[in-house]
Amino acid sequence: MNARKPLQGVRVLELGTLVAAPFAGKIFAEFGAEVIKVEPPEKGDPLRNWRTMHHDTSVWWYVQARNKKSITVDMRKEEGQEIIRSLAREVDIVIENFRPGTLEKWGLGYEVLSGINPGLIMVRISGYGQTGPYSSKPGFGSVAEAIGGLRYLTGFPDRPPVRVGIAIGDLTAGLYAVIGALMALHARSRSPEGRGQLVDVALYEAVFSLLEGVLPEYDLKGVVRERTGSSLPGIAPSNTYLCADGKYVVIGANGDSIFKRLMHAIGRSDLAEDPRYATNQGRAENVAFIDQVIEEWTKQHPLQEVQRRLDEAAVPVGPIYSIVEIVEDEHYRARNMLEEIRLPDGETVLFPGVVPKLSETPGGHEWVGPRLGEHNEEILKGLLRLDDAELARLKEKKAI
Repeated sequence: MNARKPLQGVRVLELGTLVAAPFAGKIFAEFGAEVIKVEPPEKGDPLRNWRTMHHDTSVWWYVQARNKKSITVDMRKEEGQEIIRSLAREVDIVIENFRPGTLEKWGLGYEVLSGINPGLIMVRISGYGQTGPYSSKPGFGSVAEAIGGLRYLTGFPDRPPVRVGIAIGDLTAGLYAVIGALMALHARSRSPEGRGQLVDVALYEAVFSLLEGVLPEYDLKGVVRERTGSSLPGIAPSNTYLCADGKYVVIGANGDSIFKRLMHAIGRSDLAEDPRYATNQGRAENVAFIDQVIEEWTKQHPLQEVQRRLDEAAVPVGPIYSIVEIVEDEHYRARNMLEEIRLPDGETVLFPGVVPKLSETPGGHEWVGPRLGEHNEEILKGLLRLDDAELARLKEKKAI
């Protein structure tokens, strides 16, 4: 493993499946942590079989589980639970996303594991958090996006709410899981006793945290923010505009000086110097008129020409990319965001690059998502020092 990676020496036990906890584990693994992923023995993480498949394995799995080590443990069995308790002694962080109470039922809750390892940091991701009246309810990211207020704001005002085309609730919770774990690691390093702590991440709270000023706007002024389609309420101009070739461009000119540059660039210097539009407040009050003016201009030019002119005027502008345009974009390649990776069968495939970019201790790719149980012997024999006879017994019991 690259010695320059910043989390080398940190060991993470990943007990979750599908999206939120494994996404957090992926970030740890990309930056050098040893991530031991625990999977059910028979079929493993369901993500192995989601979406587009390549030789019976999801290509999403290859990305989501890169740099991780896979072991198979049936946590419903007593023998499997003892393996997890033994591993808890050897790790810094446990990440899980079971429904609250599930790990307690298996004797693997925070009280038990922290009793075994007082320095343990346990990150628990759930729909509604570990406490509160909803805590025992099952929770998925899609439901969290709804109850967290995001779905209400997504879409056009005359149509039903829609979802973002990715698992945004799960992914946001995964980011908070990493942030919380790193905070806890830092706190542990400053603690004389070296004690760990519990990190409680609720999916709905992760979503709710993204809602900008929606809460105080309602509480102070009674404003209920509604769906506004491709624009942002109170921010002007910032919208999607049709070009002459039928393509769409996003223009963000809500800064006062940027708005002036935009108006000069599209031949409306009169509006650039109009005091009514000198501030965002004034522009927001006249957003329909301003958007009409901008689109009258964009409709006269193909997208490429719109982008060229606004780039020259230093106005934030960009096309709406599908994955086709992303793969063809020179900037993505220059920033190493399209990494060519070799799969187990020898075929190469593009993976998303690692985010963020660290100048001295960058993260990186070591291997693709592992085969189910690929690291059983390495972890169970090497780390837990189980002998062959014990491994054979555990296999017979179907605990691994």
